[in-house]
Amino acid sequence: MTSSLPWPDGAEVLPIAPLRPVLDRLASLATVHPQDAAVVPGLAVTEEEVAADPPPALEQLVDELGGITLRGLPVLTLLVENRTDVGPYTLLGDATAYYPLYETPDTAVVLTLDADGSPGAVHGIGEDLALQLAAPDLPTYLELFTDALEATLTELSARGPAEDDSEDARTDAAEQLLDAHLFAAILGMVEDVPEVEFLAPTVEDPDGALALADLRGAALGTRADPMEVDVDGDPLELRLAWREHGLVLAVHGG
Repeated sequence: MTSSLPWPDGAEVLPIAPLRPVLDRLASLATVHPQDAAVVPGLAVTEEEVAADPPPALEQLVDELGGITLRGLPVLTLLVENRTDVGPYTLLGDATAYYPLYETPDTAVVLTLDADGSPGAVHGIGEDLALQLAAPDLPTYLELFTDALEATLTELSARGPAEDDSEDARTDAAEQLLDAHLFAAILGMVEDVPEVEFLAPTVEDPDGALALADLRGAALGTRADPMEVDVDGDPLELRLAWREHGLVLAVHGG
């Protein structure tokens, strides 16, 4: 596949062997619940040409898995065809510093990427552009996603066969269940979550960051809101960068 983005090439490829159990679980869920869930084929197994540009570090993963759909809706996307810098991505920096795993018009879940292209933490971005820690790394996020999908499909099955349910009602129920089991906690849909403040560096920051939020050791779902950083001018001109494998967030001036 020809890359359209200038991806850095210094990262090691994420090995597929440790991910085999979760990939097998996803395949099994789609097999058991074929009317509600489906596996999007990876690059090595699809017969269609895919216009996607994943990071090189995900090469082994995306060869086997392109994503997951729930009632036809993409809920995990590993082969992203179109990238944008608006909506939930407004404050994010270069396109090679993150990769979307899930998105709506107003929210997203993104995988952070180090300067060499190594995958880091996964964050949810809410409508208010605040970030919430979804997982410290991609394998953990895939496990959490699979747990949530399994719980969702189990509860959908309790409604009865898909033929006994209206299409719209079952799809709405599926969305609500997956939100309850996963997305609500990482996309700003719940209150009273732990928070980490953006604080000014104690000494002049070598990279010129105006404020830092340290999520190392933070509980999943912990929120960090860059819009609360006190700056002159339009806060929408701020830009976010990552350190420490995506667990330290840095706010820079526009």
